[in-house]
Amino acid sequence: MTELMRALVASNVHAKPELCQIPRPQIKPHEVLVAVAAASINPVDHKYRLLHYSLKQVTKYPLTLGNDFSGTVVASGAQVHAFKAGDQVYGRTNHDQMGTFANYLAVDQAAIAKVPTNLSLTEAAAVPLVGLTAYQALAEVLNLQAGQKIFINAGSGGVGTMAIQLAHAQGANVTTTVSERNRQLVTDLGADQVLDYHQVDFATILQNYDAVFDTHGGADTEKGLKILRPGGKLVMIAGLPTTTYAREHRLGKARELAFALASHHTVKLARKQQADYQFLLMHASGQQLQQLTRLIEANKLRPIIDQTYPFAAIQQALTYAGQGHVTGKVVASMI
Repeated sequence: MTELMRALVASNVHAKPELCQIPRPQIKPHEVLVAVAAASINPVDHKYRLLHYSLKQVTKYPLTLGNDFSGTVVASGAQVHAFKAGDQVYGRTNHDQMGTFANYLAVDQAAIAKVPTNLSLTEAAAVPLVGLTAYQALAEVLNLQAGQKIFINAGSGGVGTMAIQLAHAQGANVTTTVSERNRQLVTDLGADQVLDYHQVDFATILQNYDAVFDTHGGADTEKGLKILRPGGKLVMIAGLPTTTYAREHRLGKARELAFALASHHTVKLARKQQADYQFLLMHASGQQLQQLTRLIEANKLRPIIDQTYPFAAIQQALTYAGQGHVTGKVVASMI
């Protein structure tokens, strides 16, 4: 008899996700089966349809939503040697997988790491996607160095709170934007200069920055480019990808053309500023999670949680997170 579990499922690309009973997943030789303890809400959980259409995402329906998690290993495949039943792990699923808004998850061993010893499972669930996004933006794209000046917009969000701490740990000088109520929070996380975005336009007072981490896209991307020094770098995680991204990921000529038209003005401005401009879609990495674990256990990095919800109220959690202005992360308990 097939064992069932609860999951938040979209039956097709147009359907509203609903809580329902589905079969517990079967693991492949390189996967582990995890009893999910908690999962966090991320903007991509609202945008899986956009990924399907604009990024040529391979999506199979019915689709269980959710992208990062923490939990306990209950079974492992024949090729898994680093994890065993009873291990507490956390991670971000691969882009073609998803499925963390469920009681159980089959996940590739390469995408997970053991939970930091100084975090609860609820706290750990708030780390993987935003932590990896910030890590990859700062280390892989910006190659941020000690002493450099970096601007991070929306510093009190999930990605922003992680990026500020990582940049501070790297020895960079950090400027960010928040509302006044979050000034003390981001200062405590390591921000050197804090601007109230209700009161000031950062582009009118900042200049000669080495790096910009743009989490908003749109007008903020162009403003971010204007504050860079010649040779500076901007990485953007919101909005449409660049033509270069479409070409490298073989998204097809039609998407290359569409992204070229959409980003023409921004690319032109980047050239004028002699700046490097890149789009980042983060990737799962258990190895990089281990790097984050070391920083967490050294008390140099910590997750910020705004609200927690029970699994039965996960749709309310999605609604709350989707309204914006969340401080840190929203987490759902799956137990």
